[in-house]
Amino acid sequence: MKLRLGIPKGSLQDSTLQLFARAGFNITVNPRSYFPQIDDPEIECMLIRAQEMARYVEDGILDAGLTGKDWILENEADIVEVADLIYAKQSFGKVRWVLAVPEASPYKNVKELEGRIIATELVGVTKKYLAKHGVSAKVEFSWGATEVKPPVLADAIVEVTETGSSLRANGLKIIDTVIESNTKLFANRKSWKNRWKRKKIENIEMLLHGAIEAQGKVGLMMNVRRADLKKVLAVLPAMKRPTISNLSDRKWVAVSTIIEERTVREIIPKLKAARAEDIVEYPLNKIVA
Repeated sequence: MKLRLGIPKGSLQDSTLQLFARAGFNITVNPRSYFPQIDDPEIECMLIRAQEMARYVEDGILDAGLTGKDWILENEADIVEVADLIYAKQSFGKVRWVLAVPEASPYKNVKELEGRIIATELVGVTKKYLAKHGVSAKVEFSWGATEVKPPVLADAIVEVTETGSSLRANGLKIIDTVIESNTKLFANRKSWKNRWKRKKIENIEMLLHGAIEAQGKVGLMMNVRRADLKKVLAVLPAMKRPTISNLSDRKWVAVSTIIEERTVREIIPKLKAARAEDIVEYPLNKIVA
């Protein structure tokens, strides 16, 4: 038996492959093929556009897949949402679909777009957003380069952004957030009822979450005299509690912990000042609670 897994093609592809690599799955993509090779004989991968992923999982062509919450909503897909995976193409955070207008535009809120033209790739979600606000506007599907359409081809756009930099570069300002989105791991309903496939999907989810948890963190190990242990522990902002192990010399202990990588340059000098010795910093691939 094999699990048919959809990998999002396009803007999420590289960050998804990197996440899987940290989770322990090496996926090799041939630019001429839509069927990447994975070093797990129980998984069969297929590259699918993020916009279409939910439909193929719902129809059972794929057992499971990854795509944004935005495209699940847009397709109104009837699937099992397994887990939120908070990562995106540039960072490990959420993205926003925002309502934006030209900087020089008189429009300040969605109500003022009554009867106007809005361009977006997320047509269904945008129509629901407008309906919620009691606004009747023409929503046009955009095939791409949506940021350049106002003010000539549209009065406003609904576009996805992580930082807003592309919108600002095109002279646009954000006047509202339509939805927030993040990547989700989800499954076909029939596949989820299959004991073997469900367990496989749950194991993948556990490892992917472990890889996300490890992002931006490192491990520290050091040797500490028992007499100095209290001072050293006061320096460490441990996730829970540092691990303390006895050494052959009873006057010494080994201390290990996990910290944010960005704090290392501040903490190591403090550890040395507290008389910790043999300090080792090491990278982390996964943290599984």
